[in-house]
Amino acid sequence: MKRILLFLFIIQTAFVSTSQSLEECRRLAREHYPEIQQYDLISETEQYSISNAKRAWIPQVVLSGQATYQSATPTYPEAFNAMIAANGLDMSGIRKDQYKLAIDVTQNIWDGGLSKANREIAQADAAEQRSRVDVALYDLQSRVDNIYFGILLLDERVAQTESLIEVLESNLNRMRVYYNNGVAMQSDVDAVEAELLVARQTLSQVEASRTSYRRMLEVFIGQELTDEKLQRPEMTDVVDRNSARPELALFEAQAAKLNAQRNAINVSLMPQFSAFAQAYYGYPGLDMFKSMVSSEWTLNAMAGVRMMWNVGAFYSKKNNMNKLNVAERQIAIQRDVFLFNTQMQTTQDDGEIARLRTAVDDDKRIVELRRSVRVAAESKLENGVIDATELLTKIADETTAILNRSMHEIELLQAIYRLKTTLNQ
Repeated sequence: MKRILLFLFIIQTAFVSTSQSLEECRRLAREHYPEIQQYDLISETEQYSISNAKRAWIPQVVLSGQATYQSATPTYPEAFNAMIAANGLDMSGIRKDQYKLAIDVTQNIWDGGLSKANREIAQADAAEQRSRVDVALYDLQSRVDNIYFGILLLDERVAQTESLIEVLESNLNRMRVYYNNGVAMQSDVDAVEAELLVARQTLSQVEASRTSYRRMLEVFIGQELTDEKLQRPEMTDVVDRNSARPELALFEAQAAKLNAQRNAINVSLMPQFSAFAQAYYGYPGLDMFKSMVSSEWTLNAMAGVRMMWNVGAFYSKKNNMNKLNVAERQIAIQRDVFLFNTQMQTTQDDGEIARLRTAVDDDKRIVELRRSVRVAAESKLENGVIDATELLTKIADETTAILNRSMHEIELLQAIYRLKTTLNQ
């Protein structure tokens, strides 16, 4: 039975942490995590999109060229042709093969707010993407915390196993003296020595596991760990129960993006005004009568003001707005679900913290009593009242009590910081 208890003490239930303090560990893991590179990429994309939106106010220049052949072209009436022929003139009309090299320049005067709406959408989209990265990096914090407190638990198991080994070594030496004096039997010496070997074997296994986990955490923080033990975080209380999680900021960013899209739909209903200038070199020119007489290429130009109004946008406005309204309600539901789950997790964490506080208070008295019983058992063994088996049972009981106290203290710290993580405090 005592061997089973000793084995259960060493079972690892957590991961390892690295960094001298929890905050330092979080910082290093965040800086090393590949996801953080998304911030720079999001900013670059945002700047490109905003720059494109601003370029709508730069004069737009289009170069074009074409060569066509038409089935019919403008001609003179037959009566007019007869008069021309009577005067000995040759005016055959516009040729069916036509050519044009053109340049069109357009300058926005008023776009109804379209470029501004596009900038707002680009900014809202970038804010949403940043919030998603914030959420991903915040999830990383929970993983780091689990590893960190896991190492603290393993450190305590190592320390308590080493203490157990010291107690067993002391009693083994004492048992050998008793055996030499004829007070104890060889089986008593063998029983204590066997437990000592089991404890040393257990210590070796725990230290190997801790080394393995520390290497895992080195991957998280991107640097090698020192041999120093991790610092225990301060025991603090969480008073404020208001959540400041990055998921809430993500919901707000998503709602802001929908508002930007809603504004873009309203802007699409507005007419747009622009100034334009067109020039081309080719045949026929703007002077049609001259082109009827001569097939030479000429330079032609015109300038003016243009209005464009996409009336078809009114047809789809209602459906587009309804789609955004549905998306907005979906975000509201997701937010309510998140707050509900957060409240449930907070309640669970509060209950766990209360339970562990009580356990820690009880552990202090239990350790005192178990130590007193073990010391008394050593005295009884010396007087021949009990045998080595009973003494080993008392030692195992004391070791269990000490390990439980250390585990409960670390578990209490972990529960408090888990609550702080749940609320982002």
